[in-house]
Amino acid sequence: SNPLDTVAIRKAVTAGYFYHTARLSKGGNYKTVKHNQQVMIHPNSSLFEDLPRWVIYHELVFTTKEYMRNTIEIENKWLLEVAPHYYKARELEDSTMKKMPKGRGKAKAELDGDIATMVAVN
Repeated sequence: SNPLDTVAIRKAVTAGYFYHTARLSKGGNYKTVKHNQQVMIHPNSSLFEDLPRWVIYHELVFTTKEYMRNTIEIENKWLLEVAPHYYKARELEDSTMKKMPKGRGKAKAELDGDIATMVAVN
């Protein structure tokens, strides 16, 4: 009932596009989970500068680099919920304990703070 709660919508998209998943690697680049292909968030995306740790994308577009278009942030645990037949738990290990490049990959607490700030401003 909260219009700012997007979890149900993002879980539904995850259920439909679970095979289009990428994670932020230590080098600050995204890699697809199943094929380990290096991809980037499209520069026109609202997530381009946020760099969430896990994303689902609709399509890949190749120009000078391989870009993900229509991306949303997800949580890796959702993938095991919606596609246990496709993913193994070891493929989806959370890298939050590993060091990320400085300023890369917002932690969930940081994102929650960003949403709280948006709510307070609006």
